[in-house]
Amino acid sequence: MILRPDTAAALYAEVAAAQGETKVPSVNAGVVRDGALVWTGSRGRFATADGGLPGPDVQYRIGSITKTLTAVLVLQCRDDGLLSLNDAVGKHLPGIAFGDRTVRHLLAHSGGMNAEPEGPWWERNPGVSFDELTAAMNDAQAVGPADRRHHYSNLGYGLLGEIVARLRGTAWLDLVRQRILEPLEMRRTTYFPEARAAQGFSVHPFSGQLDPEPAYDSAAMAPAGQLWSTIEDLARYAAFWIDPVHEVLSRDTVEEMATPVASDPREGLTASYGLGLRLIADDPQLLIGHTGSMPGFLAGLFVDRVRRVGAVTLGNGTYGRVASLAPDLIRILATYEPPLTQEWVPEPPLAQGTELLGHWYWGNTPLTISVCGGILQLSGGLTTRLAPLTPDHYQGRDGYLAGETLHVHRTGETIDHLNIATFVLTRSPYGR
Repeated sequence: MILRPDTAAALYAEVAAAQGETKVPSVNAGVVRDGALVWTGSRGRFATADGGLPGPDVQYRIGSITKTLTAVLVLQCRDDGLLSLNDAVGKHLPGIAFGDRTVRHLLAHSGGMNAEPEGPWWERNPGVSFDELTAAMNDAQAVGPADRRHHYSNLGYGLLGEIVARLRGTAWLDLVRQRILEPLEMRRTTYFPEARAAQGFSVHPFSGQLDPEPAYDSAAMAPAGQLWSTIEDLARYAAFWIDPVHEVLSRDTVEEMATPVASDPREGLTASYGLGLRLIADDPQLLIGHTGSMPGFLAGLFVDRVRRVGAVTLGNGTYGRVASLAPDLIRILATYEPPLTQEWVPEPPLAQGTELLGHWYWGNTPLTISVCGGILQLSGGLTTRLAPLTPDHYQGRDGYLAGETLHVHRTGETIDHLNIATFVLTRSPYGR
């Protein structure tokens, strides 16, 4: 479904403002809804070195959006039983500094590691081998203890890339291609730029002239920010986070990655970090995705999984409002074309649990068990979805009771009461 003209005009006005007000040579943007790229917009005349115009198939460097692909590879290894997120890094990289930090710490930037590797600024210099990278590491470079706060660490993702490569016996880049890009048909996402590709620029603060920025091979730090991509490819990737492709990751694993692990104290509760994903509390919804920057490039990818929409943005400037533009485009879309309430259809028959439907009481507190989306829903003073485990056992899926087991207690064939996490539910107040 295409967007209304007034929606498209509002989106384009926002892209134009971001390009013009913050002096970005070119900006590309796209909006995704229900798995499809429904709008693209470009602004600026200086995408390529020869003055070529931007467009949805022009490659830009995506910076730290690369980290989300590295995180996917790590969670694939966990799901395949090759590692635990609570494994110490030293288990997989013996003798390394920060070896007591866990894989989870590195994914969530909560291990107290220094932000950047020692030596020249890695983003503006030729990359080094993994052995050279780790030789310069030292536990004394820690910025604090693990689990105290979120402290972004590019270095940690260099280590994660090496861990998955060793576990699979395959280079990080080959894993990205085989296990993510090919299944999602992201054919224009590459390690090095391939025509047509944008030139990275910085804008002189006084003359307003363009200075070309370098684009080196990041080598051991590639898992933190090397990749190049397009609006069209990133739209496919955004759609994956809304509707996970099981060949890449299960829906449950995506939900796990989108659960807050660490937060930045400067941002309060509005911004936090999951497992490889930035999380933005955008009342009443949660946006998940990532921002990216490398010399001469900026990028953003965020999705609202509930409203099934997302936005991707790319620009070829070192500074500008490009990464934060993606959440702004989602908000504009939600304002101009709010999602329709899902059409109601009759619920399918339950495989089990029909006899649990109806009114229950926790003491004197009234509760109900009904069907919503094909699954039992406990509502009232205690609220959770209930997934069947065995004929008389169900597991809470949400909220305070998530993971807890509901037991059905019977007298003969008749249900006497329910018990979940010591909360006893009866058909009348206090079972009288």
